[in-house]
Amino acid sequence: MNATKLDSVAFRVGLLATLRSIKLQNQTIGVMITASHNPPEDNGVKIVEPMGEMLPQAWEPLATKLANVNSFDEFIEVLKEIVESEKIDLSANKGNVILARDTRESGPALLSAAIDGVLSLGGSYKDEGELTTPQLHYLTRSSNDKSFGQATEAGYYTKLVKTIEEILKIWSIEKPLEITVDGANGVGAAKLENIKSSKIQVTVINDQCDQPHMLNVDCGADYVKTNQKLPAGISGNPVPLKLYSSFDGDADRVVLYYVDKDLKFKLLDGDKIATLLAGFISGLLNQLKGDVDLKLGIVQTAYANGSSTKFIESTLNVPVAFTSTGVKHLHHKAQEYDIGVYFEANGHGTVLFSENYITTLKNYKSLNDEETKVQKTLLLLVDLINQTVGDSISDLFAVLIALAVSKKTPTDWDSQYLDLPNKLTKLIVNDRFAFKTTNAERQLLQPVGLQEKIDETVAKFKNGRSFVRASGTENAVRVYAEADTKENCELLNSEVSEWVKKFS
Repeated sequence: MNATKLDSVAFRVGLLATLRSIKLQNQTIGVMITASHNPPEDNGVKIVEPMGEMLPQAWEPLATKLANVNSFDEFIEVLKEIVESEKIDLSANKGNVILARDTRESGPALLSAAIDGVLSLGGSYKDEGELTTPQLHYLTRSSNDKSFGQATEAGYYTKLVKTIEEILKIWSIEKPLEITVDGANGVGAAKLENIKSSKIQVTVINDQCDQPHMLNVDCGADYVKTNQKLPAGISGNPVPLKLYSSFDGDADRVVLYYVDKDLKFKLLDGDKIATLLAGFISGLLNQLKGDVDLKLGIVQTAYANGSSTKFIESTLNVPVAFTSTGVKHLHHKAQEYDIGVYFEANGHGTVLFSENYITTLKNYKSLNDEETKVQKTLLLLVDLINQTVGDSISDLFAVLIALAVSKKTPTDWDSQYLDLPNKLTKLIVNDRFAFKTTNAERQLLQPVGLQEKIDETVAKFKNGRSFVRASGTENAVRVYAEADTKENCELLNSEVSEWVKKFS
């Protein structure tokens, strides 16, 4: 929300992170000050678990309760409640927290408030300065798991560059990976400049990190995805068939795109990234003729384009699972596979590899040199793709590696399937909590009768699909619709929206 209202919240998050660290015998907990893709005047706070995961769902109500108390006495009571319910021994450990922020103007003040929260419980802290959110996840995990990498920002770059160079060497790819990236005038733009290698040529635009009022303005992943058009800095003179990319403000989302020969905009969003990486990994695994029993799956939300789901199931022959919207749900489900691929359509996602995956491939006896290349590449992907969280930088290079090794152009990638026209609208309602869903948020249970009207409406349109779900943050609902043509999609969305208004 607006950063001017978050000082006390940041302080309390510092407290909570310290309590979490004490609970876990002084393991390092991360705190990130960022509002991601939101406007410059906003900010927020994220808590990172020791292995780079998100805060357990059991602690979410505790965080909510602590953030919302209005009196000092109540504040102390909630703190006592957390300590007692979680059996936290305040005398045993002091807690250890690392903190970072993006480039927002409000960042330093909120960071200071969070540090005050850590210190108020006698905890120790380390201020890592300006980082991308995924870099803080990396540092948090590597602080607790030395095998993950060197626990420094430089260690992040070293691991990434070394892995990229090794894969390119294995496949005798001499041409450097080349891409123009819209950095959203955020922290990701600055961090891209730190990646030094003759094998990587990144041109960064919208890199005014010292102009926080420009953050995410007319640029960035969310702008490109939502508006389906090129960002500032590219829109005036795009090179046909050249691949471009956009990050969001804290560099945990990425989308790619190009313009065709007629200068028509072509978006390669999270669905496209998921299908590319799953197809690439599946193709490599199929080249191993020995006994390799690994379970690959893609996890999607209701917002995934219907064409992508059909392509995954019928062409890639990969199972698709659906979860509620939110990375925490996708990440948890992806952990059920040896290779769990998840990307929200907005470009937030990653690929998770199980211990069984690593062990199986390490123990695999290659039959020839080609299989050795494949085996090494599959193992290197574990280091290339950030295992803790969606990471614009590592996801981008995973895409570029997949295209280079597969010898695919952006057009080849895009033509694997054609997205159905889709539209997402927001409707302000009296009570968003009146809208209750089931089946991974794809169907409504309440208001009673509304789902039947949606089903009747959808049935009138070829390839029609529509769902309604409540916003998680504001008193509104989202209406999603897709159909065979743009006109039908617009009409379907409009008709479903009218039904929502009648039932509101």
